[in-house]
Amino acid sequence: MNRSEKLQHALRVAGHRMTPQRLAICDVLAASDDHPTPYVVYERVRVQVPTVSVATVYNTLGALRDLGAIVEIGLGRSEAHYEPNLAPHANLICLQCGRISDFEGLPMLQMASQIEASSGFDIKNTRIDVYGVCRECQGADDRVSG
Repeated sequence: MNRSEKLQHALRVAGHRMTPQRLAICDVLAASDDHPTPYVVYERVRVQVPTVSVATVYNTLGALRDLGAIVEIGLGRSEAHYEPNLAPHANLICLQCGRISDFEGLPMLQMASQIEASSGFDIKNTRIDVYGVCRECQGADDRVSG
């Protein structure tokens, strides 16, 4: 099953009818390599399904979040971002521009495996948020102060 099919399956199992709007929302989320806000998801879905409403996007994102199929990342100062990547990774969150990047790699997988092995805990999802300043913003700071 690809990522979109997994999202669709989660909705179906929970009793949600798969409308063209919900299918498009699942497709957009699955194709996202960023962490879109609901409005960004809405704009992307509107290209495929012009009749989609903002409420449908918010409701579908909320349902997927509640089902554990996506993760909501709240930054406090702006609208929430959504992520369909449930594999062990860290979110690198820039405090200046708000950009969210994924850091994946062996250390993240090893940490999850060690936690499961030592505690017997069955991990379904991990969330590690690392706050700092991204390279682009550091470069902009250097240009301004230089």
